[in-house]
Amino acid sequence: MPEAPYLPKREPLTVGGRAAASVDGPPYAELHCYTNFSFLEGASHADELVLTAAELGYSALAVTDRNTLAGVVRAHTAARETGLKLIVGAEITPRDAPPVVLWAADRTGYGRLARLITVGRRRAAKGQCELTFADVAEHAAGLIAGVLPRRA
Repeated sequence: MPEAPYLPKREPLTVGGRAAASVDGPPYAELHCYTNFSFLEGASHADELVLTAAELGYSALAVTDRNTLAGVVRAHTAARETGLKLIVGAEITPRDAPPVVLWAADRTGYGRLARLITVGRRRAAKGQCELTFADVAEHAAGLIAGVLPRRA
């Protein structure tokens, strides 16, 4: 088992010859990011996304995989090591409403988001998630929502 630090060693990112984190600019947080746990949509490992976000000087990163919280544990471990603020969330696609990104505002929100995903997984075939807008509304306490455009 590898020893700490958990994150792999690699060359720091540079922008125009300067360390990426030293590039001046306003605070930035990516609020909708898939990891490789969003099958066929996200390609990068959660810890690599966090490391890159920290190197680029992001204020925070929201890991929002589709209908799962699977990437959050690895992202949390990496965020603790880098000092990057992690925003926990998920993209949910109700069958009767546009897709939404749900961010947990607190532990209650995290628990409700986990329960919401469990409800959707239990009523669908393996690997699927079937939710309605009413399900999302029922679990909304402690969650912040952002509506996404429907996919073509």
